[in-house]
Amino acid sequence: MRRREFILGVSGLVTWPVVAQAQQIGRVRRIGILMPFPRSDAEFQTRVQVFRQELVRLGWSEGSNVQFDERWSTDNMDLVRADAAALLALNPDVILTSSDRVIRIFTTLTSSVPIVVVLVLDPVASGAVESLARPGGNVTGFSVVESSILGKMLETLKQIVPSVSRVGMVHNPDNPVGAIFMRLFETSAMDLAIHPIDLPIHNLADVENAVASMAKQPNGGILFPPDATIFLHRAQILALVARHRVPAIYSGAPYTAAGGLASYGPDTVALFRQSAGHVDRILRGEKAAELPFQQPTTYRFVLNLKTANALGITVPASVLTRADEVIE
Repeated sequence: MRRREFILGVSGLVTWPVVAQAQQIGRVRRIGILMPFPRSDAEFQTRVQVFRQELVRLGWSEGSNVQFDERWSTDNMDLVRADAAALLALNPDVILTSSDRVIRIFTTLTSSVPIVVVLVLDPVASGAVESLARPGGNVTGFSVVESSILGKMLETLKQIVPSVSRVGMVHNPDNPVGAIFMRLFETSAMDLAIHPIDLPIHNLADVENAVASMAKQPNGGILFPPDATIFLHRAQILALVARHRVPAIYSGAPYTAAGGLASYGPDTVALFRQSAGHVDRILRGEKAAELPFQQPTTYRFVLNLKTANALGITVPASVLTRADEVIE
């Protein structure tokens, strides 16, 4: 072999991986987005928009180096399963989704496509990940709660309405961690000398029956934990609770902004913004298995004083001063 040919051959071996890497970096990436809510849901549209805006800040813009494939599936799990399969057929580089029930569907369909999930309840208990520090599979993301939140919600409701002695927790038992949440709720209720009542629901008709039953309870109240079914029907639920005049506490500020009495929960919009960081790291080569699953570090207590007045509730001054936001 001639010396010049040998040098060119070696040069090719050295430069080829660099060229290949440049081509890999330059290709358009596909991000699948599946939300178990209707496309008309303004709250979740805002959250997805914040996620996309943060990706732009991180260097990923649609029409340039990334393509988005969105599915808005409502909480119909048959439709979710079909949309999840359709997204996976597009060979996405990563998928963003929400809810414990949805992530359970994805994990039965793929063990290789990276999935970032936001607003799940307990990914370890549901089996989605091995541990929060090292998820170990193809799923990572952001939890909406930690184990003490139900106790804190119940305690806050009791402080707002000291006479409350019987509280029902409305929840969809189809959630993988529903039984765990019920046990935590019952334990917290006993600590506060409150009689806990299990109110399982699957649809709006079930919610109406649950709220009506609590309205008949002496000194009754309702706790609405994080749940996709509850959030999907939040406008109708708030109207039901107002009509039956039952004091209730909810899992996030959107409920109190729309007329709910009180809420205690994390900034969910911020969690969607943070999820863009996980997607960015995955697109740049990191593994979902090695990206720690994160939990909220701050929670906000929001009180709707207008609703309290309508219910004839005199909120103690100590509770008012503790609220992060008071809606008047």
